[in-house]
Amino acid sequence: MIFTKIKRAMAITVLLCSSWQVQAASSAYNIANGLPPVLESQQISVLEPFEGQFRILGSKEYSHDEQAKFSPIDFAVTRGMFTEPDIARQISINQYDRYLNWKMPRPPIHPRLATQLVSNMHIIPANPEVAQQIKQVKRGDLVRLEGDLVQINDRDLVWKSALDWNGVGDGACRLIRVDSIKWIEHQNI
Repeated sequence: MIFTKIKRAMAITVLLCSSWQVQAASSAYNIANGLPPVLESQQISVLEPFEGQFRILGSKEYSHDEQAKFSPIDFAVTRGMFTEPDIARQISINQYDRYLNWKMPRPPIHPRLATQLVSNMHIIPANPEVAQQIKQVKRGDLVRLEGDLVQINDRDLVWKSALDWNGVGDGACRLIRVDSIKWIEHQNI
């Protein structure tokens, strides 16, 4: 009888601890769901306002890396003259591990300038509505994004947005807290 009571008490303790861990894990993902941070270790610092019109080349959802607590999806985008459907459809992409590789048979401009017109964007939804909208974006859509370039701090993680379009590789991506997404055009590219 005493052994049964001890087992029951241990089971209740395990359930309570498991419940707390699930709640803590869910709280950690508040930002990825468009809600404010609830953990003191999580901070979002605005670096500068951001807005622009982009053709979507692809998107990749993330749920298991450290950054997924903040950014549940990356957009591969073009801007400027590369938003023209005839140009954008020539670009093939590969998104993996928060990186973007892309290629184009014959860029219509110097390759160094072309690298400034294709980018990987880590998207942080600023509210639950945007958290739903970002999952509806498709290849070929022309969208207007408004928000802020940000830096994320969470314990040992420091994740900072690039502020210009000149970089390539680590640190060259934009980390954007998106306040608004508007579809300008749906296009099949």
